[in-house]
Amino acid sequence: MGKCRITVIKKMANVEIQKEYMTNPAPEGTDPTCDAFQVGQVFDYENGGPMPEGFCPWAWGDLNRDIEGICAGANFSWIKDEKIMISCCTDGTRPVIFKIERID
Repeated sequence: MGKCRITVIKKMANVEIQKEYMTNPAPEGTDPTCDAFQVGQVFDYENGGPMPEGFCPWAWGDLNRDIEGICAGANFSWIKDEKIMISCCTDGTRPVIFKIERID
């Protein structure tokens, strides 16, 4: 079984879209990004195992195929390092970018 490490590398916010579509957008002067993760946060995962404790289930559903692929040895030709994939959750109002890296 392969192992990988998932690192939060960036959090973003689409404030205009939040204001227009969210029922409870972040108030002015507060952090409008996702509150489920912090930049630099790290999760280790073993292929086929349960979702890491504390990981957002919505993001897990979005990233799962990339996570399983990297753990199983997949390579993505458009990424410089063959052991890495950059992926994100699909929250259009508060996306989070992750680095997924295979651990040998």
